[in-house]
Amino acid sequence: MTPLTEVEGRRLALSNLDKVLHPVTGTTKGELLHYYATVGAAILPHLRDRPVSFLRYPDGPDGQLFFTKNPPPGTPSWVRTAPVPRSEDPRARQVVVEDLASLMWAANLVVEFHTPQWRASSPAVADRLVFDLDPGPPATVVECCRVALHLRERLAADGLDAFAKTSGSKGLHLLVPVVPTPSPLVSAYARRLAVEAEAALPRLVVHRMARALRPGKVFVDHSQNAAAKTTATPYTLRARPLPMASAPVTWEEVEEGAGAAADPESLVLLMDDIAPRLERYGDLLAPLFAPERAGDVP
Repeated sequence: MTPLTEVEGRRLALSNLDKVLHPVTGTTKGELLHYYATVGAAILPHLRDRPVSFLRYPDGPDGQLFFTKNPPPGTPSWVRTAPVPRSEDPRARQVVVEDLASLMWAANLVVEFHTPQWRASSPAVADRLVFDLDPGPPATVVECCRVALHLRERLAADGLDAFAKTSGSKGLHLLVPVVPTPSPLVSAYARRLAVEAEAALPRLVVHRMARALRPGKVFVDHSQNAAAKTTATPYTLRARPLPMASAPVTWEEVEEGAGAAADPESLVLLMDDIAPRLERYGDLLAPLFAPERAGDVP
């Protein structure tokens, strides 16, 4: 029998709570749902008014994974959706997770949350810029930290603040609050900085996606600034063997992670790490929502 629970006045059927999703740690679906209930106040501001794409992994990371932008079958009528026209479907809509009940409904589907750099109320007008720093083996997150520090300094020269989070996989994400700007202009600026970074650090950085160019280097992926692209939402869990979270880190941690003796594992943040970090730091990405921290894109 599927247990029913009430969240903010909404009745939810939460299924398969004992199902093991991460065999390495024995993490169950019930524990995953508890995680989202616990970090709801931190993740919801990053989801609100942004159309969500889901990477679903109902049988864990070793099972079938499928990416969907359309509202899943059976989406309750009380879950908000917003129009997101696409060339192949001008009437397309996507889910917008506005509240804890919607968050828990979506988490019960076992999903990664992915969001664009713009809000549903202002499609294709970005209020943040993103770099996805992806290491090509044998490079690790240590090299990503070194590139992150370079990009932070370069962005600061243009009056822009950068904030870091783990990708929830091998690398780092940099998020930069910007004055609302058309996505193509943000994309062009981000690409320019990625090209500059490769010129400044040719042994460490590559700005093109070609796999042959990437061994031992950090791919500075600027493409997620395109209006049609998305990035893992802060605090989302990822479909990985371990229950890894894409979660913010301090610049002190990034500096330590860039050291010659740094341990790449020091920047692996698991599900159980996040609540204590929120108690200690609050949301390190809260400045993304402060209008005075948003800079103009050159």
